[in-house]
Amino acid sequence: MEFGITFKGFVSPDRARKLVRQAEEAGFTYCWFYDSHILWRESFVAMAMCMEHTTKMRFGPCVTNPNIRDWSLAASLYGSLALQSEGRIDIGLGRGDSSMRVMGKKPAPLARVAEFTQKVKAMVKGEEEVSYGECASPVKFPWANGYDLPVWIAAYGPKALATAGEHGDGLILQIAEPQLVKWFCDQSLEAGKAAGRDMSNFKVQAAAPAYFGSKEECIEATKWFPAMVGNHVADIVEKYGSDSGLVPRSLTDYIESRKGYDYSKHGQSDNPYLDFISDEIIESFSVLGSVDDHIAKIKKLEEAGTTQFNIYLDNGDEENIIANYGNHIIPKFQG
Repeated sequence: MEFGITFKGFVSPDRARKLVRQAEEAGFTYCWFYDSHILWRESFVAMAMCMEHTTKMRFGPCVTNPNIRDWSLAASLYGSLALQSEGRIDIGLGRGDSSMRVMGKKPAPLARVAEFTQKVKAMVKGEEEVSYGECASPVKFPWANGYDLPVWIAAYGPKALATAGEHGDGLILQIAEPQLVKWFCDQSLEAGKAAGRDMSNFKVQAAAPAYFGSKEECIEATKWFPAMVGNHVADIVEKYGSDSGLVPRSLTDYIESRKGYDYSKHGQSDNPYLDFISDEIIESFSVLGSVDDHIAKIKKLEEAGTTQFNIYLDNGDEENIIANYGNHIIPKFQG
């Protein structure tokens, strides 16, 4: 099991530098950043800074999308950071939920996510004459050094899960409910195998908040998270229906009383649309409680197919969470 942390763009640069140093020393191997350039500061600038203050930790957006940057610019950015960090960058990729919708634009279709994955990986590697979209001339980076860029694809719905299995190097799941993680993971693995891919090294990330304390303290600190998940689930229900059998009832039932979502408050505790979320859902979707509670939950996630637990750090108690994981939890999963 690997462990990661995720920052939002409002973490001050000085604090981000200190936290990544602390996290790397504690045994975390990944640092991810939200990539939504209007809601938060530009994520890749922050990654470049943090790379200079670490030696082993890997970095990436969680998640970027195919529509926010020209593909050659995106590939040049990723390839440049790969060279600069000596190969310590991955890409988390999605359709572009908040990044697009906060501007009133639509997320990218899944076919575009798949094509972006293929073309950008090829450009970063330095392959000859990569063409895409309306680009009149093929692209080849003369400075590329053959870096094989890992791309993790974020998914919930059946078609997105299949896209991750068929085209990605990993799957990002914004949820820490073991049974749902297994349900999602199995679909991606089956799709990849059906496409003839070797899935033995396919990675699965469960990304969710973690918090230590009493039940009441933990719930108050993480109640924003199921609203963000519910926003994605609402899209799936709209597309497939709640009774289609393609999405588990345990995932769709909790959004029945959902009234909306404010993208300007995406992933934040002051989002006005939180009333529909129960305490049970908050506990189910996150990793909360004592050290022993965290260990038990992560073991269940590991049994469900999770290869990385990625903590959304967003509650003012970041140093304590990192320290607790470094001292008491990560050692339980090493080796």
